Amino acid sequence: MALDDWIFLPIAYLSITDEPKRCQQLVLSFIGKFVAMDVPEHLSWLEAETVRFARRLLRPFAPSELAGHLHITVQHARRVLHRAVEQQLLFVASGRSRYRTYALRIH
Repeated sequence: MALDDWIFLPIAYLSITDEPKRCQQLVLSFIGKFVAMDVPEHLSWLEAETVRFARRLLRPFAPSELAGHLHITVQHARRVLHRAVEQQLLFVASGRSRYRTYALRIH
């Protein structure tokens, strides 16, 4: 799983049963690390929100999903995604001649 970029947070069963609030805080701070990352300042608001969307989703997504999130057309979402790929913020997760899904590039 680690080879597929999975990230593990090992928590012992006894810690969960004995200190549930502490484990909850640990999990929330772990998730917050990925959600609260800043985006580069030079990005437009659409590009910045695209990166935030990809960080929250944590899986490859289609242009139609982004279009629904941003309330824009699929064609406009594709243009935003192509710019994000050119800037090396995202990468094409599937598709050769027509890109199907995109994912966050982890730096």
